[in-house]
Amino acid sequence: MTVGQDRIWEYYQNDRASSFDASSARLTFLVKALMKRVPKGARVLNIGVGGGQFEGAALQHGLDVYSLDPSDRSITTLRERLGLEQQAKVGYAEAIPFDSEFFEAVVMSEVLEHLTDAVLERTMIEVRRVLKPSGVLMGTVPAGDDLAANRVLCPCCGETFHRWGHEQSFTESSMRELLSRQLRVMTCERRYFVSWPHLNWKGRVGALAKLALLGAGVHGADENLYFVAEKERG
Repeated sequence: MTVGQDRIWEYYQNDRASSFDASSARLTFLVKALMKRVPKGARVLNIGVGGGQFEGAALQHGLDVYSLDPSDRSITTLRERLGLEQQAKVGYAEAIPFDSEFFEAVVMSEVLEHLTDAVLERTMIEVRRVLKPSGVLMGTVPAGDDLAANRVLCPCCGETFHRWGHEQSFTESSMRELLSRQLRVMTCERRYFVSWPHLNWKGRVGALAKLALLGAGVHGADENLYFVAEKERG
């Protein structure tokens, strides 16, 4: 990530941690999906900790959880809250500070879209390195993010930037192509995650309408690409 990216996520993860509350449905889905692919007690690395919801849910399901994030404050909070100690480390996805073939799974949810082309390429190489043979990479990215529509102007310096620091926009085909450079693609599909407890009545009506459209095969905004890819043996 760039320095600007670090500043954005330092702010959201530490000063606006509540902004991750609506991620609970997506992260709970990932934990349950992961439990179908790895045994209880499997070593799982989560890259990009957000509010720490994934770690909490994964620990409850008996997974051996490790975490990686650029924010020292976020990692310190995670260690104190969940007792992860040195299993939670400060660092970057393009230089993962863990041994080769150490994990049964790596999880990256809403992370890859923040990486530049060069960092993305190195990250995929690193993910393959730390996965055991038959280990899986699982995660999500925004589906078809309109990067231009989400650019805003900084009133202090006059520069424009993506409001959430996105560098990439993925379609199903481009995500499959990226994953297949290092891994075998098992799943790549559009999903819509609804965290009902965090919606007011208007939000719930909108979510129900969205689900009705999806049932009719109509896709649109606010969807994610859910992907699973495997490191092949040999």
